[in-house]
Amino acid sequence: MNEKHEQTLPLRIGTRGSPLARLQANMVADALRAAFPVLAAPTAIEIVIITSTGDRIQDRPLAEIGGKGLFIKEIEEAIHANTVDIGVHSMKDVETVLAEGTEIAAILPRTDPRDALIATEARKLSDLPPGAVVGTTSVRRRAFLLAQRPDLKIITFRGNVESRLRKLNDGLADATLLAVAGLKRLKMDDLLVGALDIDDMPPAVGQGAIGIQARSADCRPGAAIATWLAAIDDRDSRLCVTAERAMLAKVDGSCGTPVSGLAQIRDGVLHLTAKLASDDGREVVAASASGSADNAVAIGTRVGAELLAQAGQNVTL
Repeated sequence: MNEKHEQTLPLRIGTRGSPLARLQANMVADALRAAFPVLAAPTAIEIVIITSTGDRIQDRPLAEIGGKGLFIKEIEEAIHANTVDIGVHSMKDVETVLAEGTEIAAILPRTDPRDALIATEARKLSDLPPGAVVGTTSVRRRAFLLAQRPDLKIITFRGNVESRLRKLNDGLADATLLAVAGLKRLKMDDLLVGALDIDDMPPAVGQGAIGIQARSADCRPGAAIATWLAAIDDRDSRLCVTAERAMLAKVDGSCGTPVSGLAQIRDGVLHLTAKLASDDGREVVAASASGSADNAVAIGTRVGAELLAQAGQNVTL
């Protein structure tokens, strides 16, 4: 074993405690074990469960308590304090500005970015009866739901996948929305009959992607952690998420901004489409751009600027 590796082991992975978060942390651990025999030893990787503020406070929308960054704040603090080496996040929960001295060092291959409509009978938005109650705290989902169905009543629905499904089963709402990627990872494929077309429910920036955050000092070329994470980084997924996040940064988007973005690479060309809506869904603007995948940041910035130019006074940011 290389001395540099010995000093780094065990590799401590910080994650939230929900079933989906733990599963995603173990996906990262399994990928690392498969790529490096030194990490396959029983004690080489340690999963560290960290309770986030976003998990503790469940009775208010995220926008009221500090934003989606509350899902990763404590993990970032643990990275800074050197109590964990890396953090695993759903990229849709990651703010555009990371904690100082850290970076997203790798992104696993992205899965389905769509949302699924979860309801007793409805399989698409048009199936919901007039005035149906839909539970969600996502301002994006709220705005794009109301853009198509202004008759819907939107109520606050916080919690992990399991708790939101329990609330639905308890009759607190007629429907809710969940990310297809999370349902697939949790083997809840029976709920995917309600997967929505991207045009009907544009996805969140980074949705379906798992990101790994690390200290910038550990991302230097030749560092053990940098070497390990580079081996499991999916280039196309990283470039697509990079373009989406550059768009979001230009719009200055947060969990309080109804914005969507999805980049895809086809034949080496990156295509980014994004939408920005007013809170009530009455105004929606869209922008897109394409170019070399190596220019992901420039493409994202250009799309974000176009959204702002179109929004004018009609969309409140």
